[in-house]
Amino acid sequence: MSATGIAAPEALLSARLTVRYPGKTPVLNGIALDIGAGEVVGLVGQSGSGKSTLAMALMGLLGGKRATIEGSILFQGTDLLPLAEREWRSLRGRSISLVLQSPLSALNPALRIQTQLREAWRAHAAGGDAEPAIESAMKSVSLPSTPEFLRKYPSQLSVGQAQRVLIAMAVLHRPALLIADEATSALDVITQAEVLELFARLSRENGMSILYISHDLPSVAGICQRLAILHEGQIVESGPAARIFASPEHPYTRRLMNALPRMPESGHSRAEAASAGTAVRS
Repeated sequence: MSATGIAAPEALLSARLTVRYPGKTPVLNGIALDIGAGEVVGLVGQSGSGKSTLAMALMGLLGGKRATIEGSILFQGTDLLPLAEREWRSLRGRSISLVLQSPLSALNPALRIQTQLREAWRAHAAGGDAEPAIESAMKSVSLPSTPEFLRKYPSQLSVGQAQRVLIAMAVLHRPALLIADEATSALDVITQAEVLELFARLSRENGMSILYISHDLPSVAGICQRLAILHEGQIVESGPAARIFASPEHPYTRRLMNALPRMPESGHSRAEAASAGTAVRS
């Protein structure tokens, strides 16, 4: 296993990417990222490291940003980079879905929840009744599918409920890959834990692969089988989550671990506690 990427057998997705903007150094510089079928991979890095750029590249959303993209994105055996925008649109939300960090910004404030779910269904369904799929998606995220709830507007929901609605929209068509980009950063710690458990359950029950992107190492400990550490556009360390928490090798990874606060009552760092949690859940 190299220090520049992470390897997974029978990869659902294999990305080899360099992304640059005119007159600037590459935002992503020769990264290699593999995600296996049904696997949860954590991508960790500080703000500005290139995490969201990678998410946008994997969704085909950099075309209008003057970005030059080199390499390949092999998804289910097909290179996605040469696809036309029309072909990308057929994949987004159906085969690959994205959950962003601010649900109240991502949801349309002028439309009821039911309308937005129906629109998400119709984007990739040639007719058919949307209601069974909506009911199933809402059940999967532990939200009611009653008329009273579905008629609400986003502003009438808590942040946690709104994030679950966003996840329900993302999994409506049972995508093979879900990309969660800082999807819990706007939540309180209790709701964050509930959403992390939701991601783990969706992967476990539906065989869904998840790329969980975060700047917070402990938040990925409970659900990710493998981690990739992104620093200044490069993946500097990767491997099993338990190994990285227990014995980080790269100086930047060690800096991340050393920056985590210690728990006064036990003297153990959050990294040590997170490592123990990973071992329990794996």
